[in-house]
Amino acid sequence: MSLDVRVTAERVARPKHTTSIDLPAPAILPGDQALFLSESIEGLDEGAHFLDALKPQEWERLRALGRQLSFATGEAIFTQGDKHGGIFIIEAGDVRVFYTAPSGREITLAYWTKGHFIGGPEMTGGGTHIWSGEALSACRILFLPAPAVETLVVELPSFALCLLQGLAAKGRCYSAMAQMLGTRSVIERLAQFLINLGHLHGVRDGRAIIINAKVTHDQIAAMVGSTRQWVTMMMKRFQTEGVVTVTARHIRIERPHALLEMVSKRGA
Repeated sequence: MSLDVRVTAERVARPKHTTSIDLPAPAILPGDQALFLSESIEGLDEGAHFLDALKPQEWERLRALGRQLSFATGEAIFTQGDKHGGIFIIEAGDVRVFYTAPSGREITLAYWTKGHFIGGPEMTGGGTHIWSGEALSACRILFLPAPAVETLVVELPSFALCLLQGLAAKGRCYSAMAQMLGTRSVIERLAQFLINLGHLHGVRDGRAIIINAKVTHDQIAAMVGSTRQWVTMMMKRFQTEGVVTVTARHIRIERPHALLEMVSKRGA
């Protein structure tokens, strides 16, 4: 048998979705940067840098007025309906922020990572939290009580400017999410979310993209504003059509162009 024939036989015998790529352990969402429903991954992590302009002595003042808090995986950082008391700056770990409807159904607003603040939109106390935040991993949080925020705004104009930039980043985040929920069908949101995961956690294998991250149907449903049952049904349909392959460890996008067509056809 010639070399060419042997190589061809080996390719034919190879299982359909076997890949030679040696992947590391899948990342756990969100990964290295924030994640929320958006038409692209541009600007997802802008808010992580809102305090970068502070000088060392200003950071010392901020820490002196704040309180260091620790949260275990799954622990509530703040709960929808609780009274506002200040803001939380993530120094380590990942946080999911979500809204719970009266029916009990949840929608994930965002996954936040190191550098982002959570606990808004109230900054100086008053009112109640209109969504909840929970630790996805062991978290170290710098909590700034409402009086501390007021003091820092008065004492440090640079902090006030940083806070405005942080609020602007949050506004862009929730505007992007509102646009997706209001103008895109649920199947378009699912396709876009898979595309974004491919950009963030994807590893190329020929024309395919392997999403090297652990993501459940429940997580996808809460992000795109659907139910787990619907997501399971659509992922099975995508597999039948050869768009994706789902394994116990990975989602493999076999035909990225098919997902792109789903999200780009709306203007046609």
